[in-house]
Amino acid sequence: MSLHHIAQQLRTGQTTSKALTQASLAAISQHNKRLNVFISVDEAGALEQAQACDAKGYDDAPSALFGVPMAVKDVFMQQGIRTSCASAFLKDFIAPFDSTVIQRLKAAGAVIVGKTNMDEFAMGSTNSHSHFGACIHPFNPDISPGGSSGGSAVAVASGMTPVAIGTDTGGSVRQPAALCGVVGMKPTYGRISRYGMVAYASSLDQCGIFGRTAGDCATVLQALAGQDKLDATSGNAPVDNYTPTPGTCTGLKIGIAKEFWGTSLDSSIRQAMEHSLELYKNLGAQVLDISIPHFPQAVASYYVTATAEASSNLGRFDGVRYGQRASKADRLDEIYTHSRSQGFGSEVQRRIMLGVFVLSSGYYDAYYLKAQKIRRLLAEDFATAFTKVDCIMSPVTPSPRMSAHLDEDDPTREYLADLYTVPVNMAGLPAISFPCYQVNQPHLAYGYACQLIGPPWSEASLLNAVASYECSVATDSD
Repeated sequence: MSLHHIAQQLRTGQTTSKALTQASLAAISQHNKRLNVFISVDEAGALEQAQACDAKGYDDAPSALFGVPMAVKDVFMQQGIRTSCASAFLKDFIAPFDSTVIQRLKAAGAVIVGKTNMDEFAMGSTNSHSHFGACIHPFNPDISPGGSSGGSAVAVASGMTPVAIGTDTGGSVRQPAALCGVVGMKPTYGRISRYGMVAYASSLDQCGIFGRTAGDCATVLQALAGQDKLDATSGNAPVDNYTPTPGTCTGLKIGIAKEFWGTSLDSSIRQAMEHSLELYKNLGAQVLDISIPHFPQAVASYYVTATAEASSNLGRFDGVRYGQRASKADRLDEIYTHSRSQGFGSEVQRRIMLGVFVLSSGYYDAYYLKAQKIRRLLAEDFATAFTKVDCIMSPVTPSPRMSAHLDEDDPTREYLADLYTVPVNMAGLPAISFPCYQVNQPHLAYGYACQLIGPPWSEASLLNAVASYECSVATDSD
């Protein structure tokens, strides 16, 4: 059920938060051993939250999230609960405070059942780079559920929770949402506070949302959006009413960049996009040709920028202040070296080393400085496009399936899976990934998805456009 229908049933007494939470915990108990979705499950805490919601009643519920079980990626601090970032370095770390995202979910009355699996420190696109083992695709164990927020995507796709929270640094919400057949929302950079979210790349990271529908994502965004004095990067733009009112798309101008139709795009994805564009035309939208000239340089620029920031952010993990500390180390340099070698997985070590390299003397101008120039040009490309169109449609992934067994010695294949998602983060824009065909049927829709990209702070119009598409597809299916 959608959050709207769940809220209706709670208000009318057809169900209770305790019953919903017990059902969620039962699904986790039944399927988690096979799918490896949750790193930590807070059964006692979730049932206590649910009973408190039932006791308070639903007549004056602060949000449609009130009493609803949900999952959170294991990168957000939650007081008294393990926050591991799927890393051996933090496998026993208990968070001393709540992140702003957790605070706002609790204020909305959401019942947080547990913390989901992910690529270690959010570095990956397959959810296979986890100290706790790979997360498994709910419908096909031979393909990847995507990453780094794969656990949250699978939690929603498999029915363990109706909605879930992830993070999106270069596509880590939209890509797993696409591969698992659910909706994934990446808001404008600064729309949701990053306070208490363990950083990968600070200028790119943003909290994102998984749901079965655009309306579900809108409900969660409503609870989370807004400036936070504890996060200097959070924006002060007004918080809109995100509840979509689906209907026609008359007057909506959708841009398609010629650069998106490269040889790396699978023909079936192109066909799915063309199908979606026709449907939008039937709803009254115009489709216009645009150009994003620096799109081909986006992936290279992103991986220079992200790894540089990662090498800086992960410098705090030294084996001294918190986290794993090597037992056999006598000198300070040995503590640092052994703790990091034992605590970080191979992909995290690779990205730290890449970041140190591109920031090092003699290479800064050749790599990092050039990447920042490309980033600025890419943002200008989007700004120019948005003078002609209201939003841009693009693929989410180059192909509908990604093997769960990628060659670790050739990470470029995994990096190139982010081809269509990283430009959005480089420009700080909002985007939403949604299934192209069977809405609300992830077992049929997984892998075939589009994304709509909008100018800064345009989440409301993007959600409305996707909700209109969902209604139209549902009508066609009938």
